[in-house]
Amino acid sequence: MCFHIIFLGGVFMANMTLAIPNPLKERMKKHSEVRWSEIAREAFEKRVEELEWLDKILKNSEFTEEDAEEIGHKIKAEIRKRFEKRFGS
Repeated sequence: MCFHIIFLGGVFMANMTLAIPNPLKERMKKHSEVRWSEIAREAFEKRVEELEWLDKILKNSEFTEEDAEEIGHKIKAEIRKRFEKRFGS
């Protein structure tokens, strides 16, 4: 990604260049009425808010990445057991 800072409407804003697959670009071109930069800006804002919310929740957590991996392995093992019971090994 490439960033440039611009001054727009009395506010400094970063101008971001990003790559998208050509097939997606062609589909987007069919809808020139859509302000794609606004769609991207809203998606970025939403994702940052989600991450900040998670940071706030996890700030005082004692739950470690190892704990998460252990739980993940246990869940996968239970799913595998259910699958094997239902469909055979």
